Amino acid sequence: MASTGLQLLGLVLAVLGWVCGALVCAAPLWRVSAFVGGELVIAQVVWEGLWMNCLSQTTGQIQCKTYDSTLALPVTAQAARGLTVLSLLLCLLALMLGVAGAKCTHCMGDGNQASKVRVGRIAGVLFLVAGLAFMIPICWTAHATIRDFYDPNIAAPYKRELGPALYLGWGASLLLMVGGFLLHLGSSQQSRGRLPTFAGVLKDNPGTGAAGEGKPQEKSFV
Repeated sequence: MASTGLQLLGLVLAVLGWVCGALVCAAPLWRVSAFVGGELVIAQVVWEGLWMNCLSQTTGQIQCKTYDSTLALPVTAQAARGLTVLSLLLCLLALMLGVAGAKCTHCMGDGNQASKVRVGRIAGVLFLVAGLAFMIPICWTAHATIRDFYDPNIAAPYKRELGPALYLGWGASLLLMVGGFLLHLGSSQQSRGRLPTFAGVLKDNPGTGAAGEGKPQEKSFV
């Protein structure tokens, strides 16, 4: 059925977005060193992420260090951590609900179709909310990085550029939102081919009910 295909496609896209989001959350590539000015010094490259920063040298050595204190981080970094973790947890909950509410699974039984439709819709909405929650820190970090890059009051060694994790984060957010929309759309479609009920058969064929009344009754001669 078309609705089942939409559900499966939505789940696959959402799972891909969830995996990409987990990689983005863990990768220290949100911001990288910006080489500006006439003299380029590329002996060291600084990578910055949500949980750690790394220093890459031309010799191939990479040294990473986690942040010493979470409370010492800026408020934007703490909010970005919270939103990304919340988004990944919402994806996990939505995935479990989406599998349970899929029409091709039997987790909730075959006779409880109304509840499966409702669960599938909720899973699609959760994926949409997770995609929006994941896009907020990505867009905010990109805005702050571009703002600081063009700020003349910030020295050139402290300027940063957009890292590859931000681009992957935008893709993950789009996958989550598109997958959630397809899952919600596939769960909203009702199956057209329903079996006729006994009352409908009697209503369509009124002569069958009166056939028994029209039969002549046998008379007993005693």
